[in-house]
Formats: sequence, C-alpha cells, structure tokens
Amino acid sequence: MLITTPHFHTIFRTSNLSNSNLNRRNRSSSICKAILISNPEDFQVGRLIGSYGFMNVTSYSALQSSSSMDYYADDLERLRVQDVGEGRVKIRLYEGRIAQGPKKGTQVIFKVYPGKRAGGMEADMMAANELNANTFLQSDPQDVCRNIQMLLGGFETKTGEQWLAFRYDGKYSAADYAKVKSEKMSEGRALKDQKIWNRFHQEQLIKCRRYFITRLFQGVMSGLAYMHSRDRLHQSLGPASIILNTIVEKDAAYLIPRLRDLAFSVDIRLTGSRYSTLEEGRRALSEGLWRRATTAGAFTPIEKRDFGIADDIYEAGLLFAYIAFVPFCEAGIMDGLSLQRLLESTFKLDLEAAREYCLADDQLLEAVKFLDLSSGAGWELLQAMLNPDFRKRPTAETVLNHRFMTAAVL
Repeated sequence: MLITTPHFHTIFRTSNLSNSNLNRRNRSSSICKAILISNPEDFQVGRLIGSYGFMNVTSYSALQSSSSMDYYADDLERLRVQDVGEGRVKIRLYEGRIAQGPKKGTQVIFKVYPGKRAGGMEADMMAANELNANTFLQSDPQDVCRNIQMLLGGFETKTGEQWLAFRYDGKYSAADYAKVKSEKMSEGRALKDQKIWNRFHQEQLIKCRRYFITRLFQGVMSGLAYMHSRDRLHQSLGPASIILNTIVEKDAAYLIPRLRDLAFSVDIRLTGSRYSTLEEGRRALSEGLWRRATTAGAFTPIEKRDFGIADDIYEAGLLFAYIAFVPFCEAGIMDGLSLQRLLESTFKLDLEAAREYCLADDQLLEAVKFLDLSSGAGWELLQAMLNPDFRKRPTAETVLNHRFMTAAVL
C-alpha cells in the first residue's frame, strides 16, 4: 500500500540540493520550479524494491607486465590505477506515484541518496550532480530524448536524504535482462541433453535475441549521442545503468532503453574562452577522469573534452561486449568483470585474437556468431570502440551509423 511521505521539505528552491559548490556551476532552480514537482505532499511512497552502489567509468590503461602467471595481479593493479569506486554510496529504490496535480496517478521510481551523516559529502554531491544533469538534459520540452530516464521531481528529508523521483518506465536493467536470458540458455542446454530440444525453436530464439540486443544497443547509443551533442558525459555507463521497458524479446519492436544514473555526469560546455568545468572538475566527482586524461596525453581543454567523450565510448564498448556475450552464454559462464579481464588483460584489446580464443569454446560460440554477422561487423565495431588510443575511437553518432547497427540483423 502506498503512503503519503511525511516530514519532507523541498530541495528545489535553493539552487538544487545542498551542495553550493556544485550549484554555482549550474544553477537551474528556475527550470526546476517550472518542470519538476518539488512538493513532497504531491508524492506517495510505496515498497522498497532494491538497492545498489555506483561504479565510476574507467578507461583502459596498458599493463606493465604481460605474463599469464601475473594475470590476476596485473588486473588488480589496472583497477587501482583507474580508481574504480563501488559501493561507497548505497542508493535505495522505492516504488511510488504522484498523488495530486496534473500528473496524478503517474507511477514513479524513487532513487534515495543517503544524507551527509550516512553517505558523507560524496552522496550529497552525487545527488546534486544527478539532479543538475537531468534538469539540463530535459530543460527543453520540445527536445527531450526518449532514451534518457525522465526526472519528475524530488525532495529532501529532515535527515538529509535526497529523494529523486523518476518516471516509471520499467524495473528491469540490461543486467537483469542478460541474467534472465543466460538462465534460459542453461534451461535450453538441459532440454538438449534430454533430447527434447527443438532446433527450429532454438534458431528462432537466437534470431529474436540478436534483434533485441541490437535494438537495445541502438537505444543506448542514441541516448549517449544526445548527451554528447549537449556537451554532457555519462561516466557511469554499464548494464545496471540501462533501464528497459521490456525484456520480452518478441516485443523488441517496442523496446525503449533509457540511460539512468547520471550522478557522475560531467559538463564539458565551453564557457568563454576555455572549458571552465574541466578545471573545476578537479575538485569534484570528475577528478579521476581528468587525471586519466592527463595520463593519456590530453593536456588542453579541447583534448580533455575529447578524452572524456572517448572515455564514454570505451565504456559503451564494454557494455556492447557484455550484451553480445552474456545473454548467449549459459549461467555462470561469463560475467562483466571476467569479460573485461579477458579483453583487456589476456588479449590487450586485440579483438581478433580474442575471437579466435572464443571460437574454440563451444559455450561462447553463439556470441561469436552474433559478432560475426555482416562479415565480422560486430568485432570491427567492438575493436573501434575499445581502441587503446582514445583519439581513434568513434563518436556515438558514428557507432549508430556503423554497418553492424544498421544491417547486421535488422
């Protein structure tokens, strides 16, 4: 049963949340007043549906040693270099709805950031950054991208918790989809072993899966292209940050993937004669990004901007690899971290060598066949997105126009 939210006050009348340093960079309170619901009495909160932690984006860094015996140690060193951070700020999710006003009855998902006492300053910064990023991206009602989750409003509790209300457009993520389909592959294997396997049915299932995954990735890249065209980086792109309105593969024509989790989003707009946010980012959530940019040889504001865009593309490439492999493998055969280790640590981003390895493993064969479509177009696209040289990675628009995206299975 839904209950009216008690003891809350607005967060939108004082320059968006409570972190003044972030707010000075992007004051959008007038936008919030115009399009977001800030009265807590307008919301009803339902049951808790889950929680999760964030992981910030990382770029590939070449390893110093390549001995197979040093594989695990090297991988841990790479992770240390790239400042992976997960779980320090735990987010809770609740069902809910709008209780009154023009949007009465609209279902929402509440994302709850802990207050400073529980989550520290970082939690407050992340909440403010996500609020600012979403309000900026949906500030023009005539130009809103359907592939980005819609923020409807929010409030702050007396204990400092930040509640952001997003339109309910599905409860499953791309990670959930991959897990469900991987389990289905295991069930299919069991039926095959019992000799009650229908080859025609399996072929149709694989065909539908290829189409669904291609549609999924098209939606992801459309959302990312929209963000980049408006000088915004996502910086936390992964299977859990993609929300799906359906995971039923026969309904692929109606699939709308949406990007969420913009807590690490970075503003790369040019202000005056320089990218001022690139410098300010050193004191906020983007500090690690610009440190990696410098390490990669990006020193000027324009070079840093290009690096940031390429960083998003790299993470989108890892996401592409994930959805190209995991749904076609039986449960437990492949996961995101294992796949990333395989590509980065074992094969040093040599996708041709990675293909030969996967081709020899029957459990990975369907994923190889998928990427082999259109004369290996999938491997070609993946290699481009995971190019160790950030300057050679394609833009999101180029990815959308790649032959694998336009002709492979559509």
